[in-house]
Amino acid sequence: KGLAKLYEKSNQTDVKEDLADVYQKLLEFYESDDKEKWCDVCNKLVKLYHEEKKYLEVAETWQKLIQMKQEEGAEKAELHQLWKKMIQLLKDSTEQQDNKTEQSLVAAFEHALNSADTIPGDDHENLYKDFIHCLSKFPHEATRLEKACNDMMVLYPTVIYPLEVLCLHFIQSGALSEEALHCFTKLLEMDAGSGPGIIGFGIKCLQEKKYKEAVKNLTEGKHLSCCLVEVLETAVFSVVPFLDEIFLLSTALDALGTPEGPGLGWKNHVLQLKAEALIKIGHADAAEAAIKALEQVVDASGDPVVLAIRGQAYLNKGLTDQASEISHELLLSHPDLAESHALEGFICYSQKNYQQAERSFLNAIERKAENAEYHQYLGLTYWFMSDETKKDKGKALTHFLKAAKLDSYLGIVFRYLGNYYRDIAGDKSRARGCYKKAFELDGTDEESGTAAVDISMELGDMDAALSILNEVTEKAVVGTSKWAWLRRGLYHLRTGQPSEAVSDLQAAVRADPKDAVCWEALGEAFLNRGSCATALKSFRRASELNPELLYSICKAAEVEQILGKYKNAIATYQQVLNKAEDYVPALKGNG
Repeated sequence: KGLAKLYEKSNQTDVKEDLADVYQKLLEFYESDDKEKWCDVCNKLVKLYHEEKKYLEVAETWQKLIQMKQEEGAEKAELHQLWKKMIQLLKDSTEQQDNKTEQSLVAAFEHALNSADTIPGDDHENLYKDFIHCLSKFPHEATRLEKACNDMMVLYPTVIYPLEVLCLHFIQSGALSEEALHCFTKLLEMDAGSGPGIIGFGIKCLQEKKYKEAVKNLTEGKHLSCCLVEVLETAVFSVVPFLDEIFLLSTALDALGTPEGPGLGWKNHVLQLKAEALIKIGHADAAEAAIKALEQVVDASGDPVVLAIRGQAYLNKGLTDQASEISHELLLSHPDLAESHALEGFICYSQKNYQQAERSFLNAIERKAENAEYHQYLGLTYWFMSDETKKDKGKALTHFLKAAKLDSYLGIVFRYLGNYYRDIAGDKSRARGCYKKAFELDGTDEESGTAAVDISMELGDMDAALSILNEVTEKAVVGTSKWAWLRRGLYHLRTGQPSEAVSDLQAAVRADPKDAVCWEALGEAFLNRGSCATALKSFRRASELNPELLYSICKAAEVEQILGKYKNAIATYQQVLNKAEDYVPALKGNG
């Protein structure tokens, strides 16, 4: 015991192995005569093993503890909690691929599920979901995974999760049996827009040539690849967010493997769709991934459309010369192809050559009038070309509306429609509707979210503004969503809730510690709460970040005055008056 205490106080990492040996010895001493102390030491040993990521030892030791409790006649509820604790201890072990630890984790889940008090119940349902998620990480547990999904579907027939996992399992394994088809059909009945259901059913149709059943509006006689492309383009490509869409397309590619014949053409098209989705993200890394996807397309060099997509990827990656070279080549070899002119338009738009961009997009639309992206970029071209084209209803507005009609999932189009109605038409109500739509489509679009909140506040609809802010802040991780924290903090400040304002504005400062406005607002919140010392620090920090913020300097002087530091207050007021001799608050305070 003395040795254990000595090692526990030591900060040296090399004593931990010795400490584990000491705990093992203490377990031997306590096993027969002091069960309480044995359990206490056992907990310490498990904690030590867990810190060292020795998951097998964690599992073996914790099982001994559970066995001890069982021998003592522990209640079912206590054992249930111990099994749940074991799951928590081992949940990070899945990356180590240790079979014994995996089996211990699976056994812990099974014991925890069987010992739950309420079946069915919320706790049991969540535990089942975690169990299925765990099994899905172990390729050799396919049989167990299928059984767990089927058992959960019997207990919770309205919960879609086990069915989705089972469908993905069938897709990834390639085991598309009658059972798999039944699952795909059932999933689509529960959720008609389910990506795994759509892809799974499509692949099943590919194998059995039952493509009429894949999409109701397809007619008999089309090639099967067309069926699956139709499914992906209409049901997956525009409905789900880009990242989810890329995941679903990748899943389809994994399931296809290396097909031949008709399947090869379908795989090529899926790779093309994946590249297009990556390009829409806009980042250089995504562009690189798009180029890699296109490299896998068989006979891509002879396909001008694939070549145009590659040109867009080069452009997004910042390789304008390579993109221009492809554009020039396409315009010479395929002058009647819409994609040839569109690529030229994208390049000119990126270079702010709006006159040529306009001509290129008009040429592209002439050849493919129903392409939403071409109308979107022509609208953007008119927006930035001049004030006249921006305000002309027949220019920017017309093409934004056309793009929105052709594809109601283009968030950026709704953002610019919001800009038009707010800045040009002066219709705040319609502008707010557009901004809300844009933000619903893309939760990362801060500009649309900010505008929707600000206009709601201007219109006096605080409930709508708070609804957006609450939704964003609930999902926000630490250090993000400054705009939402700042606006909700200011709202709390205006409505006489300084403590809530302090909490929100501190979150805003954490998101951007160099934003003087956030520090200034935080100072106001502290001052309203009566925390003068912290208010003073906040105002000083704001004025350090932006010496031109006379309001923050003046408020700092005001707080010094409240605290009775009159000489300091006079000096600070004078600092303001040296910059603006007629600044009334400083004159008043100084007086």
